[in-house]
Amino acid sequence: MALNVLAFTFGILGNIISFIVFLAPVPTFVRVCKKKSTEGFQSLPYVSALFSAMLWIYYAMQKDGSGFLLITINSVGCFIETIYIILFITYANKKARISTLKVLGLLNFLGFAAIILVCELLTKGSNREKVLGGICVGFSVCVFAAPLSIMRVVIRTKSVEFMPFSLSLFLTLSAITWLFYGLAIKDFYVALPNIMGAFLGAVQMILYVIYKYYKAPKTDDTEKPKTVSDHSIDMVKLASTPASGDLTAYPQTHGGDLEGQMEKKVANQIQT
Repeated sequence: MALNVLAFTFGILGNIISFIVFLAPVPTFVRVCKKKSTEGFQSLPYVSALFSAMLWIYYAMQKDGSGFLLITINSVGCFIETIYIILFITYANKKARISTLKVLGLLNFLGFAAIILVCELLTKGSNREKVLGGICVGFSVCVFAAPLSIMRVVIRTKSVEFMPFSLSLFLTLSAITWLFYGLAIKDFYVALPNIMGAFLGAVQMILYVIYKYYKAPKTDDTEKPKTVSDHSIDMVKLASTPASGDLTAYPQTHGGDLEGQMEKKVANQIQT
């Protein structure tokens, strides 16, 4: 009974925190709607977040009742990410629109349909859960690797302007919460990717503390990084839940238009 209470508590907390993370890009899309242009923003983080949410819903449906809280948050995630993608396609230029539709078709329709066919036709019962769980973990691990490029930028530039603390905090809390939820329901596939997520989130916060007040010597503009991948920033959100960049993210956060600020700074650096 105590274990069920813990699982329910962590599951509810995970739903709340993940919902906040899913809403992180809202300021970005408010800006997109106002300007009627996606500017330099990328659609891949949102397409990937939708795919991740779809995978986790299908995985949770294989479980006997214990996957309900995974279904709730990932269903909300699917709805939110779909709105983001629709808005992106609406305001993107022709090239970006076509590229987004191609990825959406290959990943979210053909890719997901192929996974369902393989699992339904070639696996049964617990074996299906294992195969699908392995796929979910593999995708989540790939998504969690995205923040590594941003951490390299922080170390190289000795600046945290592209890695807001509040975003790192929420993503870390989300990963920790889902980690404990996975442990409470004894689900290895839910817990494992969030171990990596919690670790990388903690590293990001440590780097933030180290470099926040670091006074770097003045350098020529030529020494500054010319580009920072939008994809790396956004993908961090995707797997912070058993859904989610953003990731990730990827998210840019609940406290203000941080994603818009990061994208604007990146665009300014590219122009210079």
